[in-house]
Amino acid sequence: MTDTAMNDTISAQVAALPGLPMKDLWALWDAHFPRRPAHTNRHYVESRLAYRLQEQAYGPLPAGVRRYLVERGAQFSKIQPAGRGTECHLMPGTVLVREWDEREYRVTVTADGLYELNGQRFKSLSAAARHITGTQWSGPKFFGLKPGKGGKR
Repeated sequence: MTDTAMNDTISAQVAALPGLPMKDLWALWDAHFPRRPAHTNRHYVESRLAYRLQEQAYGPLPAGVRRYLVERGAQFSKIQPAGRGTECHLMPGTVLVREWDEREYRVTVTADGLYELNGQRFKSLSAAARHITGTQWSGPKFFGLKPGKGGKR
């Protein structure tokens, strides 16, 4: 297939997304992503699918371009990160190990940004820490990613 023909095909697929019924969008989503998003709306599903189709056809954005976009977004965003400190961004596949009450716990960062502990998924590290200890914790502190009372107990 020529580059022009491939561009036309990808463009046609992306252009067709707004006209597809939701059940067809979900079928396409299921073919391209491991799980469905927790909060959904049509615009979000369409935009993620459009990006994914283009990414598979042309490859991901170069690392320098991605870094530039993240920096510009942070610089000009009116949305401030929650909490007092900087957010902790972990790569999918990262395993955090913590010993608590003479037991070792391993939390894995999933591809969709969740945290998995013994087959159970949590939306935040703090939720995983609360599950382990039974009390409220800052997840990043509990797992030693930020200074504080996250030391061994």
